[in-house]
Amino acid sequence: MAVLDTAPLSVSTSSRSFPPSLQDGSSWNELMLFDVTAFEHDLTTSANPITAFRNLLKQSDARLKNLFRQGIPAYELVLTRARLIDEVLQRIWVRFFEVNIADLTLVAVGGYGRGELHPGSDVDIMILLDDQALDIHRSGLEDFLTFLWDIGLEVGHSVRTVEDCAREGAAEITVATSLMEARLLTGSMTLFERMRAVTGPDRIWPDAAFFESKRQERCQRCRKYNETAFNLEPNIKDGPGGLRDMQMIGWVAKRHFGASTLQELVSHGFLSTREYDELIECRNYLWQVRFALHALTGRREDVLLFDHQRRIAEQFGYQDRDHNLAVEQFMQRYYRTVNALSRLNEMLLQLFEEAILLADESGDPQPINRRFQVRRGYLEVTRPNVFLRYPFALLEIFLVLQQHPEIKGIRAATIRLIRDHQPLIDDKFRNDMRPRSLFMEILRQPYGVTRQLRLMNAYGVLPAYLPEFGHIVGRMQYDLFHAYTVDQHILFVVRNLRRFFLPQYMQQLPHCSAIMARLPKSELLYIAGLYHDIAKGRGGDHSELGAQDAKRFCRQHGLSSFDTRLIAWLVRHHLTLSLTAQKKDIHDPDVIHDFAQQMGDQMHLDYLYLLTVADIRGTNPNLWNTWRASLLWQLYEATRRALRRGLDNPIDKEERIREVQAQAWERLRLTKIDEERVNWVWEGFGDDYFLRHSADEIIWHTRAILKRGHREQPLIMARDDPGRGGTEIFIYTRDQDNLFALITSVLDQLGLTIFDARIITGHSGYTLDSFTVLEDTGSPIQDRTRIKEITTTLLHYLRQSDSLPPMPSRHISRIQKAFQMPTEVSFREDVANGRTVVELVSWDRPGLLCRVGQVFMKCGVQLHNAKIATIGARVEDVFFVTNRENHPLNNVSKYQALREALVTQLDSEED
Repeated sequence: MAVLDTAPLSVSTSSRSFPPSLQDGSSWNELMLFDVTAFEHDLTTSANPITAFRNLLKQSDARLKNLFRQGIPAYELVLTRARLIDEVLQRIWVRFFEVNIADLTLVAVGGYGRGELHPGSDVDIMILLDDQALDIHRSGLEDFLTFLWDIGLEVGHSVRTVEDCAREGAAEITVATSLMEARLLTGSMTLFERMRAVTGPDRIWPDAAFFESKRQERCQRCRKYNETAFNLEPNIKDGPGGLRDMQMIGWVAKRHFGASTLQELVSHGFLSTREYDELIECRNYLWQVRFALHALTGRREDVLLFDHQRRIAEQFGYQDRDHNLAVEQFMQRYYRTVNALSRLNEMLLQLFEEAILLADESGDPQPINRRFQVRRGYLEVTRPNVFLRYPFALLEIFLVLQQHPEIKGIRAATIRLIRDHQPLIDDKFRNDMRPRSLFMEILRQPYGVTRQLRLMNAYGVLPAYLPEFGHIVGRMQYDLFHAYTVDQHILFVVRNLRRFFLPQYMQQLPHCSAIMARLPKSELLYIAGLYHDIAKGRGGDHSELGAQDAKRFCRQHGLSSFDTRLIAWLVRHHLTLSLTAQKKDIHDPDVIHDFAQQMGDQMHLDYLYLLTVADIRGTNPNLWNTWRASLLWQLYEATRRALRRGLDNPIDKEERIREVQAQAWERLRLTKIDEERVNWVWEGFGDDYFLRHSADEIIWHTRAILKRGHREQPLIMARDDPGRGGTEIFIYTRDQDNLFALITSVLDQLGLTIFDARIITGHSGYTLDSFTVLEDTGSPIQDRTRIKEITTTLLHYLRQSDSLPPMPSRHISRIQKAFQMPTEVSFREDVANGRTVVELVSWDRPGLLCRVGQVFMKCGVQLHNAKIATIGARVEDVFFVTNRENHPLNNVSKYQALREALVTQLDSEED
């Protein structure tokens, strides 16, 4: 028997009351989910009515999903399902209670109260009763609820008296909201009306208090989702721009105006016909997505997980294109929808605030110029036709905000005018010198550049003024590397560049701020930031296409030929510095010389370095770490020295080796170490060692090896190394075939992420291996106990020369599985250094490097260096290898054999 739950019910809520009939769609009879006559026959002939009702629900759910697959829109089906549940509940109610019962009422609340039920939506009901009715009807109510659960209808229920509703509604805003949307299903109308009377705005939660509470509720909800509608796995219901935003408009409208539908706001003058149509279009699309998600998962599910995104995109008919995946097209439509709903929601809430909270405040306008004035701290137009008479004011308004930081924002009525006058931003507008001058003036202002660009994007002005920017609004890239849509990423990059300029952020990245202070024109960087990814999704090389767009912008806006060439060069090469640092051996003087030639001079290097740092930091909050920062800085410093030395006077390897040895010996000499002993150690290292290690590292290694003496036990050390941006693990031991596989597997078991591996096989049969690692959180290892655990575990396995690598035990996450991809292997020859470069692209998972090491061992491949790059769920690793005789592979058949072995090992595994 069911136990009655008399506690307050937390229910989901939405925007408008249940309509009396389907609007603009199929009629109820056309969408009838069950045959009434057949059901009545089953009910009368069945020995157990539970079976008949359970079959009804199963068959109706199946028909509902089938109608959706046939193309019936979700906005009709959610209403239809609510009507079905109405009829089921009403039929069951009369099996336990009299039709005209006076002391009981069955009420639908929450989304069900509005008559909106998706396949997995909660069916929330409230049993409203007189003060004495619970004792009288307890048994019948428990039997009623038990019957509902027995037929498979999982309801959320509460049992309240009218007084309970008044008390609990006054104490809790969610209860008050739920009661505000209550809908009578059956029972006493008198009871229902009494409840509505005692919970109205004249009794509990007056307009101002209700609005302020809901606004705070929304702020908390937005913070939970990082203040953005563009999360990689968004919540359709609760995320910014989701259905909850639309519901909030309805709640406030109902409380303030007594409006039962959003359409009534049009007659009240708070919503234009165009805005109403936009709201309904957004709601219908989100309902379509949510319905598909519930049907796909077979349950209530509001988070669009990566795997769901792919399957729904396919269901909605999207198809992959060469430059645009089906899932990316689907998610761009989704992001544009939630962004539009979020911005419209913000404007309407500001209108409500002005009408509800600020209605009694006097505010005389303070003129700014002929077109703008300030009222109660907010900027507004002086006349409704300002934008029509002065179209350039659509840009000027943002410049005014920059020049008057005391202004809180733009009044809602003026925001509406900006939205309505966007069509004025056409080719004639873009070719007008006044808008062009205003846009450049916005970029050159000392403060507020990022904020105003974001506002321009939010109000649709930036995409209208720069149509190429409009193409990438809401565009996502289906991977874990890019955490934001392209337009949001671009604005984050500009924000990062601005922070290099602003004194209050100088301590974040001091060297970047110092470089920025040397640049003659910071606005050139902002333009490069705006255009560096603007051609994503068009096909072709987005860097080259973006450079062409940037050139066109510069010419239109009157920039000099020199500045135009510099900006186009920055856009074209915005990936060059990061790719060189992450995929090439930057300890090789030839690599540095080639990169320095690409830069040409110090100014180009400075501009590109700042753009690269801002780009990486604006791609993914987890991407920037101490290792990556150190890697880019090493390349910057090495290139700066090469440029100072002169491009016609490059440093050669022998000179580099002599230089680093001299630096190391100068410091070792001060410790009274015998020079012969140092030379004895160094003779076993080989030239590669001195090219790829700093003087500080050489000193650390040399002293430890000398202290070790002739003992055979492996030497294992670890320390935090700010110069490398991580924790360096150094291993000096006899070489063995499975060494790389063994070490990487142990480090994986320890939960460490490898970013760099330098494998040096010395002349004496010993190997000097250095691994730069971070914790999987991205932080260096500074705890002594943790370092001891690492070195002890490594020593345990390395003492056993025939030890097999421990198999990875870390779980492959759901997200990693969602981004599985075929392994790709390519080869090129590093002729100058006598090595073969193997580039491996695959999906990230525990134990990957261990498996690569096992393949190298089986194929007789000797590893000398590795550049490990994990980009979201994708790995792009570079290995510098030779055969066992220390010669490059340099043979097509050897390439093919190694490629097949790697693909087989990585793609055929069972995890």
